[in-house]
Order: sequence, then C-alpha cells, then structure tokens
Amino acid sequence: MNVTIDWFAFLQVFAAALIGAAAIVTFYAVGLRLLVRSGRAPIVSPAEFTDAITVISEKELKRAAKQAAKAAKKSPLTEGQKTVALVGAYACFVLCGVAVIAGILIIVVGH
Repeated sequence: MNVTIDWFAFLQVFAAALIGAAAIVTFYAVGLRLLVRSGRAPIVSPAEFTDAITVISEKELKRAAKQAAKAAKKSPLTEGQKTVALVGAYACFVLCGVAVIAGILIIVVGH
C-alpha cells in the first residue's frame, strides 16, 4: 500500500483556513469598534454559575454602564455618523455570520 500526499491541495486548504479565520476575526473586531463608536458599547451582565467565580460584580456593572453612557455623550460624532457606524457594525456582524454559515455548508454539502 502506497500513500501519496497532494501537498498543493494541503497548502490550498491551509491558506483558505488561515484567510477565513483572519477575515472572521477582523470583521468581528471592526464590528465591535464601530458599535462602540456609535455609542452603544456592549456591557455584559455578570455570569452566575454554581461553583464558579463571578466575573464582574453588580456594582462594577453599574459603573461600567455609567461610564459607557458618559462616553457616548462625549462622542464628537454627529447623529448621522453614529447611525452609519451602527449600520456598519451590524454589517460586519452579518458578514461574520455569513462566513461561518458558508464554511459549515461547504463542509456539510461538499464542493
């Protein structure tokens, strides 16, 4: 039994995976940045698990929400620019989702 490896195909898969992962991470990071610029900073409430450490306390959550509201008021952007940033953020998140779904479909359905 003789096994041959198609190294060019291996490199194609490696390059596609690397480019795809970089694209998804980039779109997500840009989406978060645009979301913050639009004045809608994501604030995550504390996670409560049994036998686990709470990541952030309620007091820290309130302080973070207050700081986010204060920063949103200081924003030099006009309302139109904030709206454009929000639409851009949602577009970046949609592109992330489409890329993930496309990757799953390629794996499941095939070529």
